[in-house]
Amino acid sequence: MTVLAMSHGELSRFDTLMRVERGELRVDDAAAVLGLRRRQVFRLLDRLRSDGAAGLVSRKRGRPSNRRYSDAMREQIIAILREHYADFGPTLAREYLIERHGITVACETLRQIMIAAGLWKDRDARRPRPYQPRYRRDCRGELIQVDGSKHWWFEDRGPQCTLLVYIDDATSELMHLKMVESENAFAYMDATREYIERHGKPVAFYSDKHSVFRNNRASANGDGMTHFGRAMEALNIEIICANSPQAKGRVERANLTLQDRLVKAMRLAGIATIAEANAFLPGYMERHNHRFAKPAFDPRDLHRPLAAHEDLRTELVWREWRTVSKALALHYNKALFLLEPNAISEALVGKRVEVCEYPDGSFEIRHGDHTLPYRMHDKIRQVNQAAIVENKHLDAALLMARLMQEQLTPRKRNNNEPCRRSQPTHLFPAPIGPDGTPIKRPRGRPPLRRIKPADSAHRLETC
Repeated sequence: MTVLAMSHGELSRFDTLMRVERGELRVDDAAAVLGLRRRQVFRLLDRLRSDGAAGLVSRKRGRPSNRRYSDAMREQIIAILREHYADFGPTLAREYLIERHGITVACETLRQIMIAAGLWKDRDARRPRPYQPRYRRDCRGELIQVDGSKHWWFEDRGPQCTLLVYIDDATSELMHLKMVESENAFAYMDATREYIERHGKPVAFYSDKHSVFRNNRASANGDGMTHFGRAMEALNIEIICANSPQAKGRVERANLTLQDRLVKAMRLAGIATIAEANAFLPGYMERHNHRFAKPAFDPRDLHRPLAAHEDLRTELVWREWRTVSKALALHYNKALFLLEPNAISEALVGKRVEVCEYPDGSFEIRHGDHTLPYRMHDKIRQVNQAAIVENKHLDAALLMARLMQEQLTPRKRNNNEPCRRSQPTHLFPAPIGPDGTPIKRPRGRPPLRRIKPADSAHRLETC
């Protein structure tokens, strides 16, 4: 059984011709109804008798139009668009095709050509995705939305910095604000410690996919958790990462409100430094919450106190593990740490110890409940002039070593070391470049190389 697709006119023609076949309608009357000549009616009757209803289907269906541009012409237009007008719209590209290349083409035809070539999207494809609102959580402390807002908070009075915002999903209450230099793990650890000391432990934090909360690399080492995520797991606090900014719209809208109201409030107060801003923020939060906070559906507060075995200082830390060598030494971040010989450290040969960096810049090597004393030797520290003057017998050798060091490319720290802008002091200064300025490693993934239209056209030619 064959299924035919027929238009309304073809179905009407089939019904009229079948009436003629049954003798219910004369040929002249059928010609008048169909608007055809007698000869054409007889041709259609012969086709109906030989091929059936399929013979009445238009034979032009499925075939390209006789007025269609040739494939060579379409490929020429696409090549010109890719080389010169890859980011142009159909209307503007048509004007330049007529003006500079002498190619006249209808705007709608050019639009269809560009859509087929992937150079343009129709209106439905360009329509933004709808995001349905959701209800608030029922209780205070059930879900805390967290985000960092980088902005010129001090306008022209101070540097650009980041405001860490903690807002309750149930009440829109600003739970904690902290001004920091940048959004990094140590900044979030310090701010979260202050939050828990003031309110207790929430049920969950709702954040974006920043590398502080989620390991964005496909090949994650170990359990794939970040240092902040491991600390939250130890404190029994869930981290939920949103798939889009709209999903955590409550904190995003709060950022917009703060970028307007807080900036002006700090301008009137004459605040120009991060320390002054952090002293000003608690009083501002009270005024903000009085104006914008809403009561929760459920009056219960789900914040939990710290358990007896939980210590914020030992949990909110950048923790890595190293193996102690036979010389009671271990390597960390291009530095050599020598453990002081004692009964505890001598028993740790071949065992793993914890290397802990704290948000305040302190550094510890721990094994269980014991803090191990150590001496540090920085392997990328260069020979300085004072050492050359004091060691008179080694002047020539040290001078040669210093000259060779200046010619070599400065060594860098490990790529996976934490951002230390939030630490007041630390043991790992950045290497100094040839121009005397510290070498800072780039954050995030390297930018994708932009393909020029000429390179794209060359690739198409070579394919």
